Amino acid sequence: MVARYVVSARGGRRAHRTIASALGEAARRGRPALIEIEPGGYPEALTVRSEVRLVAAGGPGSVVVEQPRGAVLDSFAPAVVQGLVLVGRHADVVGCHAGALTLERSEIRAHDGVAVHARPGTSVTLRDSTVLHGRFLLAGAHGRVERCRFTDAADNALAVIDGGHLEVLGSRIEGSRIHGVFVGGGRARVEGCTLTRTGMAAVFAGARSELVVADCLVESVEAEGIGFVEQSRGSVDRTRVVDARCGIAVASGADPVVRDCVLTGCRDTGLDVNGGGRGRFRDIEVSGAGNVAVLVTRGGAPEVDGCRVTGGTAGFAVTDGGRGRFTRIEVRDLTSAALRVHDEATAVFEHVRVERCPSGLETKGNGGTRAEIGDAVLCDVEMAAVTALGQSWVTLRRVAVERAALAFGAGEEAQLLLEDCRAAGVGVGGASAFGTARVVARGLTVSGSDGLGVFARDTARLEVVGAVLADCAVGGATFADRSVGRLADCSVTGEGQLGVLHNGLVDLGGLRTTLPVVEKEVRTEPGPTVVHHHYEGPVFNGPVRDVQLAWNNIHAVQNRTTNEDGTRT
Repeated sequence: MVARYVVSARGGRRAHRTIASALGEAARRGRPALIEIEPGGYPEALTVRSEVRLVAAGGPGSVVVEQPRGAVLDSFAPAVVQGLVLVGRHADVVGCHAGALTLERSEIRAHDGVAVHARPGTSVTLRDSTVLHGRFLLAGAHGRVERCRFTDAADNALAVIDGGHLEVLGSRIEGSRIHGVFVGGGRARVEGCTLTRTGMAAVFAGARSELVVADCLVESVEAEGIGFVEQSRGSVDRTRVVDARCGIAVASGADPVVRDCVLTGCRDTGLDVNGGGRGRFRDIEVSGAGNVAVLVTRGGAPEVDGCRVTGGTAGFAVTDGGRGRFTRIEVRDLTSAALRVHDEATAVFEHVRVERCPSGLETKGNGGTRAEIGDAVLCDVEMAAVTALGQSWVTLRRVAVERAALAFGAGEEAQLLLEDCRAAGVGVGGASAFGTARVVARGLTVSGSDGLGVFARDTARLEVVGAVLADCAVGGATFADRSVGRLADCSVTGEGQLGVLHNGLVDLGGLRTTLPVVEKEVRTEPGPTVVHHHYEGPVFNGPVRDVQLAWNNIHAVQNRTTNEDGTRT
């Protein structure tokens, strides 16, 4: 049978003047107790040592328990608190030291410390309550928060550490100086919550933690909306992040699963995977990212299946040794490149559609920089649909370009391989090679070009096998300067000015065309050879002419002039 006690600051028959007095009598009798507290202020510290229920008799907010310094409520036994306002400073306002503690329709104001502190092995439930300024801390404990509000925490609003387990359901967290929810070496589930105006990541999983986020709204965050680091795991489902610096960030070995999420108006990046982070991302939407919609860098290696990017600056950027596989990608209406692979990064893109962007795919870097695109459509591209620079390697399979300045181009020392690709309605041309680049195209179709079908210049190499070059206004193919290559089993049709204009360094075996094929002589006189040697003179094993030499010098300047009679000095 439950013992009943009444507490009234005004006193009265059989009433305790203090809550502590009633708690003391309940502990001495050792029976479950109901303590009903009349409205008023109670400047005291409460200690629970037996099973009790503390109830504000006048309803939520009618009883205020306040301490100028130190704890307000310490619980060492199962307890339920209903409708109280607990105000404390310079210490934990509520401490759960043993057993289970439930606070319902209550308010906790922690001006300088922790609002609720659950110690190892305990359990705390917070329901339909408000927490001002302080944080809810679970250290090796279990916690459940339902329909609560956390406002202006000076630290993290909720934190679970040291193997603790936290569930936060249907709650609002706003104005935290650090994180809204922090998980460090524990587990947390955040579902149906709104998190806003946090100073750092709204929800953050630290070292070796497990975090589950579902059906949440994260908005107006100074840093990441949701962050996973240090080998943490977990999932994010059906969640929207609005106006964060970064929507979702994954780093240092973390490996979450993210599904059906929307990242809107992120000031820097929508999705950021870096520092060895991994992750599987499915059906993600990123709109209006200030810098990059999806950034993979410094060893990041995500798998993305289904991602739509609209508006903003750049689409997908894989850089600095990052790598990733991206499937079912849509990119529209950007102000910069849709896809970018730089600096020893590797990326595979499959089933891609790009519309209304300045450029499609850009690659640049050393030979470790590689990109592959399969089954893609790139249309209404202002500049080049695909550009490979540096020493990068790019492979395209079944890629269609519609309405672009240039469809496929490679320069400097890059390598570009095309298989069964097509280009229509391009301005400059279908495929090009310049610098010392190499372009190999098999099964290429170029139609309706306002310029050329394919072309090469400088000392680049262009090999085209089994191509159809139709209705190209200027010509089917041009090889300028000392570029080399071949047109094997290719056809050039239409009413263009030329079929092929070449420099005599091209194999035209199997070319089919009724348009003119013109060879233009290319000047082949070699320029002078320059040898730089800083320590000893060079050794020549044969006749030498037109040579300039410099040694024992830090700098050498080469000058060449032409005399009036045409000789050079």
